[in-house]
Amino acid sequence: MADDYLVRIGKLIRDARQHRGWTQTQLAEALGTSQSAVNRIERGNQNISLEMIARIGEALDSEIVSLGYSGPMHLRVVGGRRLSGSIDVKTSKNACVALLCGSLLNKGRTVLRRVARIEEVYRLLEVLNSIGVRTRWINEGVDLEIVPPAELDLDAMDAAAARRTRSIIMFLGPLLHRMDRFRLPYAGGCDLGTRTIEPHMIALRRFGLDITATEGIYHAEVSRTAPDRPIVLTERGDTVTENALLAAARNDGITVIRNASSNYMVQDLCFFLEALGVKVEGIGTTTLTVHGMADIDVDVDYSPSEDPVEAMSLLAAAVVTESELTIRRVPVEFLEIELAVLEEMGLDHDRTAEYAADNGRTRLVDLTVRPSKLEAPIDKIHPMPFPGLNIDNVPFFAAIAAVAQGQTLIHDWVYDNRAIYLTDLNRLGGRLQLLDPHRVLVEGPTRWRAAEMMCPPALRPAVVVLLAMMAAEGTSVLRNVYVINRGYEDLAERLNSVGAQIEIFRDI
Repeated sequence: MADDYLVRIGKLIRDARQHRGWTQTQLAEALGTSQSAVNRIERGNQNISLEMIARIGEALDSEIVSLGYSGPMHLRVVGGRRLSGSIDVKTSKNACVALLCGSLLNKGRTVLRRVARIEEVYRLLEVLNSIGVRTRWINEGVDLEIVPPAELDLDAMDAAAARRTRSIIMFLGPLLHRMDRFRLPYAGGCDLGTRTIEPHMIALRRFGLDITATEGIYHAEVSRTAPDRPIVLTERGDTVTENALLAAARNDGITVIRNASSNYMVQDLCFFLEALGVKVEGIGTTTLTVHGMADIDVDVDYSPSEDPVEAMSLLAAAVVTESELTIRRVPVEFLEIELAVLEEMGLDHDRTAEYAADNGRTRLVDLTVRPSKLEAPIDKIHPMPFPGLNIDNVPFFAAIAAVAQGQTLIHDWVYDNRAIYLTDLNRLGGRLQLLDPHRVLVEGPTRWRAAEMMCPPALRPAVVVLLAMMAAEGTSVLRNVYVINRGYEDLAERLNSVGAQIEIFRDI
């Protein structure tokens, strides 16, 4: 057995023992061996048979080794710790995936700065690589270089990777200018209930795209045409707006898009299109006028802005753990409603003067949050399109409301079943009552308690559960956290850097 496997197995055994609350001596007694032997095993300095691994697993009531597959990632959280210091907000996950799709518009070299290294990005890179796009991490793995081929090989597309991301739907806009017919797998991603792609189809039909869906595949036929009047989106959605923008960028003429989202990732995509030479009027409003180009062949270097939802995650972490924490590089223009609500609830915080993000356009601040006596808001918490309270920030108010005095009504009207996942906080001592699939009543304050549980299958509720575990005295375990890795880069390690105690472990 290779030495590195002995070390890994030893670490798993140590983790399982500590989670059980046993000493090495207690484990040794259960196995009929010595404490020194257990110490050698845990340090990876002792050959160990499968029979002994099975005995240890049985003693600790933990599956040490899983055979035949690569095990999922789990988190062990020692809660009740205060956070302190400062932490930077990473670049926007949703902007990065839109820009990766947008790179298909360009025949030249695209460099994206400080790209979020998350599972959603990795899945898109797997798809891009499979169809012939060359990508590589440069500048010590911080930035991403993208070079397209002369011809895309869509028949070679990695369908498994495509099905694991909803972002694949944004290939439609760029591809309709490159191919007369093509196929895409159904979009995947979070389990958030039924989400129709019909708003995408309504917008893209105006460019001559026709879609039929059979057996898990979108079959696309293109009879290229230019919209002869403004496109009115039937849903003011972010990805719908992005798809329409991507289609309009290569339309040789002027496209007007109405009822457009003006959210952060849409603005970043508009700024990127401008860097490609495409003129976009009305950025930040609900009417976008795009002066497209039939051909785009430039070398472009672009820096996406910071992620307001990650900023909200870190703010919520400070509130729930009653900590003083400085969150740097916060895109404040996309958190102003959230901060206004929190001020009314009694949040003690201050912020620096505004400064520009690396894209030169987005407004940033550094935000310091201090322990606060919060009161439940008078009005319900509900999302609205930008500049309203961000849809993805609603779940964090469940954790915040749980530490506030009084009752808070949260109305998550956008998704079919995301509110249901928020009731997982009850496993950790929360008092959340599900009124219907969209509304939750939260009673605070909460005396959090540690628990072991599976990760919810939706990204933001999963992080909310992690934050509650950080507040709960004792040791909690959150199992199978792939969904968190879809949207956050090294979240556990970064939270540890400001005082959390979160350990990553796997089944082998």
